[in-house]
Amino acid sequence: MDDSVIGFSEEGARCLHHPHDDALVVSIQIDDYNTHRVLVDNGSSADILYYPAFQQMRIGREMLIPTDVPLVGFGGTRVYPPGAITLSVTVGDYPQQITKDVTFPVVDCSSAYNAILGRPTLNSWKAVTSTYHLMVKFPTEYGVGEVQGD
Repeated sequence: MDDSVIGFSEEGARCLHHPHDDALVVSIQIDDYNTHRVLVDNGSSADILYYPAFQQMRIGREMLIPTDVPLVGFGGTRVYPPGAITLSVTVGDYPQQITKDVTFPVVDCSSAYNAILGRPTLNSWKAVTSTYHLMVKFPTEYGVGEVQGD
């Protein structure tokens, strides 16, 4: 697993229409839910779950761990999450997949996304992203796993 070489080739980008500036948006499994519209954001210092997605998972609000730490946005605006929750996240296709617990602050505001995967999770996965290829790759016990952008 530690000796995996992760790389991208031009072949991996052939199915995409270039040039593009599309965001890297993937589908992953959060607990037992196939979650679409998950933004992979190397610039985010937090993993985020948006409240509408949290509600669709039918997890009781009492499961949230209270937090008083605000999230600070690009313009300096502060958002205070009603709480955080730790959920199991699975990415990749068997057997090149990984499952790890991720602590998400739950944010009650509108977004085009259901969740954001930021640096905490990407680093814990030892993931490498390519916006050009719209792909995330990561080492697993069975070789390099990957998830393609939607």
